[in-house]
Amino acid sequence: MAVQKSKKSQSKTSSRFAQWKNSLNVPNLSECPQCHELKASHQVCPKCGYYDGKQVVDTAKKEKKEN
Repeated sequence: MAVQKSKKSQSKTSSRFAQWKNSLNVPNLSECPQCHELKASHQVCPKCGYYDGKQVVDTAKKEKKEN
C-alpha cells in the first residue's frame, strides 16, 4: 500500500475540495444540429423538438394550443 511522504496541509486539502464551485457557473449548452439554437446537453430541443436526429416532440401542436 502506498504511504505518503508528508502530511497534506489544511490549505491544500481545502483548495482541492473547493474546485467544485468552478463548475457551477458554466451552463452545459450545446448547439442544436437542426435549428442551431442553444439547448441543454442530452435534452430535447425546446424550439424544434429534435433529439439525436429524430423528431421526438411535435412543436406544431404546441403552437396551436398556445394560440
